[in-house]
Amino acid sequence: MTESVVAEIRGRVGHLTLNRPASLNALDLPMIRALAAALGAWRDRPDIHAVVIEGEGRAFCAGGDIRAIRDAALAGDAATIEAFFGEEYALNRQIAAYAKPYVALIDGICMGGGVGVSVHGSSRVVTEAAMFAMPETGIALFPDVGTSHVLPRLPGALGLYLGLTGTRLTGADAVHAGLATHFVPRAQLGALSAALAEDGVGALAGFAAALPPFSLAAHMPAIGRCFSAPTVPELLARLDHEGEWGETTRTTLRAMSPSSILWSFGLLRRGAHRDLPACLDAELRLTRFVTRHPDFAEGVRAMIIDKDRTPKWTPPAIEDVDTAAIEAALS
Repeated sequence: MTESVVAEIRGRVGHLTLNRPASLNALDLPMIRALAAALGAWRDRPDIHAVVIEGEGRAFCAGGDIRAIRDAALAGDAATIEAFFGEEYALNRQIAAYAKPYVALIDGICMGGGVGVSVHGSSRVVTEAAMFAMPETGIALFPDVGTSHVLPRLPGALGLYLGLTGTRLTGADAVHAGLATHFVPRAQLGALSAALAEDGVGALAGFAAALPPFSLAAHMPAIGRCFSAPTVPELLARLDHEGEWGETTRTTLRAMSPSSILWSFGLLRRGAHRDLPACLDAELRLTRFVTRHPDFAEGVRAMIIDKDRTPKWTPPAIEDVDTAAIEAALS
């Protein structure tokens, strides 16, 4: 059987390849465990100077195996859900605390769990074909894998904007935003991987290319004005004064799970005042509430399984959500 994670020594580095290309390298529990085991085995080896991770095929990693989580939720299998998120978040923490350089080579889709196994590393290399997103509000989850710590620390209110709207960033935009560290043309990625194996992380500087302009630059003032609002209703009200961009953004937010917009907003605002371990602990607590909410199963059905993109949210509007229940879940 083909290994879903290929762990091998290449010269001076431990090299990890996410190897489920037919599933866009979506993380399942065996993959999470394989990554954690490899990092543990390599941590104290003096001959391994760094770790490099990349994805096989057209994606780096499209997220977690959310279909399996939905199946477990519908079956009332809380233990499977707890194991998946608990071990995934422990892996995120392991990467963030890793004592050796950890270099992610990101070409293609990098969403959700893929952000979790890259953004906490010391170097995140992206190509012109890379695409970053945290689209969780569209399936009634929330920005997780430690991004409740990362997103509030992006420039201005950019992180809250990305986390609530699920807006996609190109590789270059991810560098501008602070989610990635180096921009390297796709044609050079193989040579960079070989150079890292031979020379270690010092090879990165010789491959970094000049960045094209930030595509969101013109919208950053409006993002700051609106997404710094202290409440979701105030955020929506501020969008009324931002012309076509404001109207488009409001329409996007209204299409997401109303409950998810509220719990994601609350989580990200709290994350600005927490360290990463505290954020991951808060995310794990929130999964226990969210995966039992009817919007989660419905969002995954509409966006991933049936792909009709017409979810029926419960309740259907932000104004109808029980905010006291959301606050209790966030506490």
